[in-house]
Amino acid sequence: MSIYNNTVTRYYDFIFKDLADPRTNNWPLIQDPLPGIAIIGFYLYFVLNLGPTFMKNRKPYELKNTLIVYNFLQVLVSAYLFYEGMDAAWLFKYSWTCEPVDWSRSAHAMRVARGVYTYFIVKLTELLDTVFFVLRKKDAQISFLHLYHHTVMPLISWGCTKYFPGGHGTFIGVINSFVHIIMYFYYMMAAMGPNYQKYLWWKKYITTLQLSQFCIAFLHSMQLLFVDCGYPRWSMFFTLPNAIFFYYLFSDFYNKAYAGNNTKNTVKNGIANGTKNGITNGSAKENGHTKLS
Repeated sequence: MSIYNNTVTRYYDFIFKDLADPRTNNWPLIQDPLPGIAIIGFYLYFVLNLGPTFMKNRKPYELKNTLIVYNFLQVLVSAYLFYEGMDAAWLFKYSWTCEPVDWSRSAHAMRVARGVYTYFIVKLTELLDTVFFVLRKKDAQISFLHLYHHTVMPLISWGCTKYFPGGHGTFIGVINSFVHIIMYFYYMMAAMGPNYQKYLWWKKYITTLQLSQFCIAFLHSMQLLFVDCGYPRWSMFFTLPNAIFFYYLFSDFYNKAYAGNNTKNTVKNGIANGTKNGITNGSAKENGHTKLS
């Protein structure tokens, strides 16, 4: 038994200590995978079991002011991440073809690493999207696409923070943050009520922007097949299939939501990625703006 325990301990230390970036490994929630897994596990338990049970005999919460503030803060943090990603990396420093991780403790390298870590923390805060659905009894909006996205993104961004906080892979986070600026601004306006919703005719184009994001991410990641700069090529085994899978799911949603009038009543929940945290209550028209991400 002691031999078995020693072997397990060695493998654990190798994977979660030896391979980790020492600059970020001791940051909150990064050193040990268990806290992050516990958060995701409780999130799924709440969304699929505890939350619906709690709300079963209760009236839905309106949460209007909460949603306005929440979406506004998401706009601000997304704008910050996009600015940091462009100013610290992609606009002036990084190669668009292939960029290795800067493992030094220089001011620039640490700035990028902090940006990656902030992106991870933001992915955790976005779990509230689904919590708001549950509290507002919008259970029909919690689709497979929504749950898959909100479960996978914190795990991927945790791995990036722990092992590769910088370099080529940060591009996906930068364009995702740009999309989130527009997306959460849309949801903030939608949560403000009918007087503002009449200006939200451009809902459809957010999904188009999201689909474009996955195409760009795929092409950018695929460059590692042809160019070697030291950034791990095996990362493509995660990024490329995920980009394809997300594109398929979002494309399927787009076709159902916007392809024709015969599907208008089938998907009236919104935009994409399974539905959004907080749009209004009331009529079917107001009732749905699906969550992108």
